[in-house]
Amino acid sequence: MTLPENQVSLKSALEKVDTLTCVTLHDEQPCIEALSLSIHYRAKFDTNFEDKNAFVSSVAKYKEQATGQAVLNQLLEEGEEYAVMIYTWRCCSRAIPQVQSNNQVNKEEIYQQTVDVLKPLIDKLMKFMDFQAKAIERFCDEVKQLCHKGAKNDFVSEAYLLTLGKLLNMFAVLNELMNMKASVNNDYSVYKRAAQNLKQSGDQEAMQKLSLSLATQNKIRDTLKIRVSAIPGYEELIIDIVNICVMMYEKDMYLEPTEKHMLVKVMAFGLFIMDTPTGPNIYRLNDKRKVNLSKIDKILKQLEMVPLYGDMMIAPYSFIKTGPNYDASKWPACESSSLSPQSNLLGGLEMIKERHMQYISRLTKYNNESSARMPGTKKTDAENQELTDLALKGLALLSKWTQQVMELYSWKLMNPTKPEVNPNCPENAEEYERATRYNYSSEEKFAIVEVIAMIKGLQLFMARLETLFMDAIKHHIYGELQEFVQSFLREPLRKATSKKKDVIRVVIMSVRETCADWFDGTEPKTDPALVGKKDPPEGFGIKVPRKNVGPSSTQLYMVRTMLESLIDERSGGKKSVRRDHIAVIEEFHKKSFFWSYLINFNETLFNCGDLSQLWYREFFLELTMGKRIQFPIEMSMPWILTDHILETKEPSMMEYILYPLDLYNDSAQYALMRFRKQFLYDEVEAEVNLCFDMLVYKLSDQIFAYYKQLAGCIMLDRRFRNECISQGIKNDYPAANRYLTLLKQRHVQLLGRSIDLNSLISPMVNLSLQKSLSAAISKFEAGDLTGIVELEGLIEMNRLAHKLLSEYLILDDFEVIFIEANQIEDSRIGRLILHIFHELTLDIMPNYCYNSSTNRFVKSAFLRLVQGDAKEKLPKSSKQYVWGSKQLNSSFYHIYSLYTGFFGTPHIRAICRLLDYHGLAIIISLSVEIVEVLVTGQILEDAKVLMESLPPKCNLPLFSYGSPGILAFYKSQLDSFMQFTILKTDVFQTFNKMGNAILFCMLLEQNLNQEEVHDLKQAAPFQNIIPKPFIPKDPKETKEPAMTVAEVMKQLERKYASLHVVPIIEKLGSKEQADIIKEGDLLTKDRLCCNLSIFEFILQKIRTFMGNKLWHGSTPANGVMNLDTCDEFHRLWSAVQFVYCIPVGDHEFTIEEMFGEGLNWAGCVLITVLGQQRRFEALDFSYHLLKAHRQDMKDDAVSNLKKLAERIRKF
Repeated sequence: MTLPENQVSLKSALEKVDTLTCVTLHDEQPCIEALSLSIHYRAKFDTNFEDKNAFVSSVAKYKEQATGQAVLNQLLEEGEEYAVMIYTWRCCSRAIPQVQSNNQVNKEEIYQQTVDVLKPLIDKLMKFMDFQAKAIERFCDEVKQLCHKGAKNDFVSEAYLLTLGKLLNMFAVLNELMNMKASVNNDYSVYKRAAQNLKQSGDQEAMQKLSLSLATQNKIRDTLKIRVSAIPGYEELIIDIVNICVMMYEKDMYLEPTEKHMLVKVMAFGLFIMDTPTGPNIYRLNDKRKVNLSKIDKILKQLEMVPLYGDMMIAPYSFIKTGPNYDASKWPACESSSLSPQSNLLGGLEMIKERHMQYISRLTKYNNESSARMPGTKKTDAENQELTDLALKGLALLSKWTQQVMELYSWKLMNPTKPEVNPNCPENAEEYERATRYNYSSEEKFAIVEVIAMIKGLQLFMARLETLFMDAIKHHIYGELQEFVQSFLREPLRKATSKKKDVIRVVIMSVRETCADWFDGTEPKTDPALVGKKDPPEGFGIKVPRKNVGPSSTQLYMVRTMLESLIDERSGGKKSVRRDHIAVIEEFHKKSFFWSYLINFNETLFNCGDLSQLWYREFFLELTMGKRIQFPIEMSMPWILTDHILETKEPSMMEYILYPLDLYNDSAQYALMRFRKQFLYDEVEAEVNLCFDMLVYKLSDQIFAYYKQLAGCIMLDRRFRNECISQGIKNDYPAANRYLTLLKQRHVQLLGRSIDLNSLISPMVNLSLQKSLSAAISKFEAGDLTGIVELEGLIEMNRLAHKLLSEYLILDDFEVIFIEANQIEDSRIGRLILHIFHELTLDIMPNYCYNSSTNRFVKSAFLRLVQGDAKEKLPKSSKQYVWGSKQLNSSFYHIYSLYTGFFGTPHIRAICRLLDYHGLAIIISLSVEIVEVLVTGQILEDAKVLMESLPPKCNLPLFSYGSPGILAFYKSQLDSFMQFTILKTDVFQTFNKMGNAILFCMLLEQNLNQEEVHDLKQAAPFQNIIPKPFIPKDPKETKEPAMTVAEVMKQLERKYASLHVVPIIEKLGSKEQADIIKEGDLLTKDRLCCNLSIFEFILQKIRTFMGNKLWHGSTPANGVMNLDTCDEFHRLWSAVQFVYCIPVGDHEFTIEEMFGEGLNWAGCVLITVLGQQRRFEALDFSYHLLKAHRQDMKDDAVSNLKKLAERIRKF
């Protein structure tokens, strides 16, 4: 059955899905975090000698040793489990309610519950006690077997001695853990008391032994020493163990950090075991040159403190000091007061950086070469060896750097700071706090972070190249081993056969049969070396194959042990082998020591970079005696390092900020996989949750502050900046920080979670922007309306910061954020409009004087100020929420203080730009409502009263009276009017308020028109609005051919057609997009300045308020106009104008100073909307007097006529 063309079969679909696993997704995220795998697969190749019987041809003695080692390894694993049990033991008895008195009713129930809860723990303690005895017994059996007289000169392999050394280390660790854990004794005491009260009969003898064991300090150590010292000749074996530890330490024959510390502990503990009051004496052994105390002294000084278990540290020298024959003079280095080298990480930091750079360069080179290599191309033996050496070098570097960090940490824990040393350390600081939080200088914290970053970065790089390394390692080890066994060992075999050295021949043949992989599967029987003969002249060719497979752990052990027996002094084989052959075998034995690490590359890589113990603090929690359940994050090393980077804001360290957090990954992995304790993982997880929240909060705050300050510096006027520099004031740009790398982190791996750091920072920055805008509006609300210019600057600066941040973060649209800050979604007006109208009503309109010369409103200090609502005190805002920094705040304060002494064009223009048409319409409509209230209310009432004080009739005097006579006439006519008490105060103030409101609306329209014209000009090229070009009327004035205006316009339209948005979107976009662009084009073209006049509308609106008959007066008797009667508003305003034109004394304030031109504008507007302007011009008292004065130019010193005429002329 055939499928249609548009369908695929299920099989084909699944095959295509499977191919997706081969697709590499390229991630642009910068790598600034440690290795964290979602699924970590690790193959375990160590069989613990389970396959030893498969090697039939190997030497039986070494197979027997392998069997013993397998048992000892099992003991070590069991001992590790008990060490975990004791170290992670938390006191349960403190949580159990205690019986308060013998008469307590429920005491039996409490005792029973106590036994039920604690019995599983006590059972574990009983098993642990049994394990102690079993382990000590087994160790003593091994010592007896190796130290009996017949085996004095027997060969003991390096691996076997090292295993015995590990057992000594296990005893030392368990002993110190039992000394440290008082909670074990507490729990046992509570259990024992409860069991006795219940009269439960258990194994009393075992309980008694357990009680004695728990009550005795150093019980394990002392028991071991007593048992071992009873074995004759035991010191020879312990000497061998100590010496091999010294040798391995000096020759760096270890790879994992724990192994180095184990060697040091075994040296000291071994010397303690040997130092007895009546038996062996380590100082006599030193004199006999069986041990070298001078070397050990220097080693113990180099490592004064080593990790014992978790956060529990120990000074190995303390073992020696407790010896019965202790002699301080034999330990000059340890007894010296000089600081141990392990306390100084800064001294070796430059060397670490240099080696890191060199190694990373080599690694990158091989990585690039491998990427460029053709697929399927095989590497040569030299290339495989080079890559193997490179892998081993990398593991050694990782281990060394991890050792340095852990050794510094150990030293600091055992040497906590004091308030006398560190002034920042409070007197009541806890011991753990003094050991961690206050015990590191800033330089040391940075150094630790750098080293951790190098460890984790290199670990990640090497893990990514694991496939490359493992291929080379297995090829190299296979080739090296087969070349050695099949080619090199032929000559020693020939010599041993010809000279009939049967022991050596058997060992060599066993080595060959154990691991030789012959080319055709069988050993060549015609090989002359097998019978001790020389090769033929043409040579005997051995073809050694090349395979990608390494030896098993048992194979490697057998080969190394048998070869070691050939070169060991005790076995006697060394004398029978040629010196040059011995040198090659020794070199092979030394190199092969690291092969087990390389074969288990993945495990070794993680162990070499394991820094999990930097978090654990069980020992110090135990010291608090239950006062602390857990320490706060301020005392936790991972957070101390992370927070230090955040607090110092060091640009060079910002990219390292995620590396200290990987310590939590290590600790959580250790809690689950090694400790296997869920509660420890839960504590790690809880701390991670808190620390990461703090990290996101602080980082978001810093990023926002950085870009806010950057935006402020960009907006700062360049000339002002230069002037500040000339005055010694700096307004530097913020130091470039590497936040961009952090903002690109989309999947940070932490405790198995994939965290999008960018998406967590984005809402925090979004909120900070909203707070910043809200703070700007609050600052505006706390001041007067002159602060609108600074508010506009703050909003523009926040807009610029938003633009800078939007390049890297997903933020809300700026207008949306501004609407939320302005609270427009809660009310249709918003905070901005409310405060503008509030200030206009209660401050600008009543308290300011308008001056048309400067086009400004200036505050009058001589008016009775209208007391508005008391302004709220501005809450203190962080500098980052204003202009970004203290220096910028000061600079912009001085810049915007220039706009605070007046209210004029800059402020009104800012209002136009900040408010949309809706907001402007609200302001204008509210202003008109104020005018309406004034006109229909206070002004109308005042007009009624003033009309009554005017004479019923007042005609225009003849010029023949002269200007002094006319002035006297008007004064006599208006005498009662001028005596009106509130005329120059309340009445003028009311008219001034109205005039200021009208002036504000007029200025608002003027500035709005300018803004609209600017917008239209900017949009013109995109709306096909092209200005007409100039075309000379005379063709001779131009060299180009004559063209009409229409032709030129068509040519320009074709030229700029690509800018015309509407037809392009209609052609290429969707219908929805076309509708949107048409609507936008329409809204852009139709502006108020094109067709409408707001001020004209306002005047028409005011006209509707003038319906009262008072404004229009009585019907003229002549049917045209009243000439003499004073019942129309223009006659009232003539009287008002005459009053404010009268000159004042030298120390009196003029009407202009008190009320400005708003007073005059109010009267003129009312006259205009009433249509009385012509009558006013014809019948005005002041104009008539001015005309008369111009004719006769007379003066009256008493009435100051000349000055009066001048004021009338100006008005």
